Amino acid sequence: MSYDFSQRRAGVLLHPTSLPSGTLDDAGAWLDFMAASGLSVWQMLPLGVPQADLSPYQCLSAFATNPVLLEEIPPYQESDAGFAEFCTEEGHWLEDYALFVVIKEQQQHQAWYQWPEAYRWRDEETLKRFSREHAEALRDIRWQQYQLHRRWQELRARAKTLDIRLFGDMPIFIAHDSADVWACPRRFLLDGEGQPSWVAGVPPDYFSETGQRWGNPHYDWDYHQQEGFQWWLARMRHHFRWFDLVRIDHFRGLQAVWMIPAHEQTAANGHWQEVPGDALLATLQKGIDPLPLVAEDLGIITPEVKALKNKYHLPGMAVLQFAFDAFEDNPHKPVNITPDCVAYTGTHDNDTTLGWYRSLDEPTRQLVQDMLHMQPGDDPVDAMIATLFQTRANLAIVPMQDFLKLGSEARMNTPGVPNGNWRWRLSADSLSAPDLSTHILEQVINSKRKVTP
Repeated sequence: MSYDFSQRRAGVLLHPTSLPSGTLDDAGAWLDFMAASGLSVWQMLPLGVPQADLSPYQCLSAFATNPVLLEEIPPYQESDAGFAEFCTEEGHWLEDYALFVVIKEQQQHQAWYQWPEAYRWRDEETLKRFSREHAEALRDIRWQQYQLHRRWQELRARAKTLDIRLFGDMPIFIAHDSADVWACPRRFLLDGEGQPSWVAGVPPDYFSETGQRWGNPHYDWDYHQQEGFQWWLARMRHHFRWFDLVRIDHFRGLQAVWMIPAHEQTAANGHWQEVPGDALLATLQKGIDPLPLVAEDLGIITPEVKALKNKYHLPGMAVLQFAFDAFEDNPHKPVNITPDCVAYTGTHDNDTTLGWYRSLDEPTRQLVQDMLHMQPGDDPVDAMIATLFQTRANLAIVPMQDFLKLGSEARMNTPGVPNGNWRWRLSADSLSAPDLSTHILEQVINSKRKVTP
């Protein structure tokens, strides 16, 4: 099901782990709620297997799905013909991922670059022997991923009947301790010990004196180009089997990346280096056409990044919480938001709209009220959502926390804070709150956005 970006749609941002059960068991009821509310796009965060901090942007694989999304994994059935087919189709990542997970368990969950040398550097005889000795455990990992795939395809079919589009998210960088880096270290800039020689991040800016040091290894772009970007093509095709639309996180990293020497403790001492994102996107477009991608282009974006985004006709993003300043050319101001854009009240990295509004000083709060044309007694969250929906953006997305008018306690992520993120969940009765669906539906209809049938 391709995504038609010319339609005016309203959507909601909610990660599946934020459903009341934290699993896909609630997904059917959730889709029904969306349909009743006129919401026709479900955006979520990356579905990968997170590391200990639970961040979906640092995962054990670029392809595998988080098993916590299934309440219960059905027992293995040898007679399931689809399983063998799945293993063949997904073998390009599945075999390495299963090995990675089982070896990691055997090695007390140490990172792959701390494993004994034969495992670390994938000695062929060692891995063959390990596969024979742990055949059942490896099969169980493959079966788990098959069940997740099956459940998701059922969910996607159900969404299609409701005219609901699924909107995924793809981190641009890969975690160092991941199956992808272990399986093919040549795709990354690593030293002889398997450690990154350079790491990713962003330079110092208005928000951070030392920048952000993310620690992901950088790609060896020459190697990716030599192999015809086959890993990227496989990754993108995989995402489009799951989603109708995909956001590329940190899109500016497809034009140039901030190279931080690995020994540096902060991001302050780095340099920009151009990468062949144009060649990558041309290859992707040749292999996957149309290419339903959204470019996460928040922050300071250079003319070169804008040119790359425009060349491939990729929608960017606007965030209403960033609109309230004295600069008339601010792209987040409602009057400056263009149709080829995904507009938000806030993203998963922002405070909830209520939490944000409560934190403002009085002059800024007055500016917000003036720009949103609020009258005394108006609800600031309703005013933000109404303003967002009335913009020219063809896709307007509201985090579920804002529809529920929740405060900072419901925030999904606070960047730079290492603990306590990614844990928020809907309460069991929140979707049945009186008049919630009706209220959202009215907001969608009033803004002349497409309503689900």
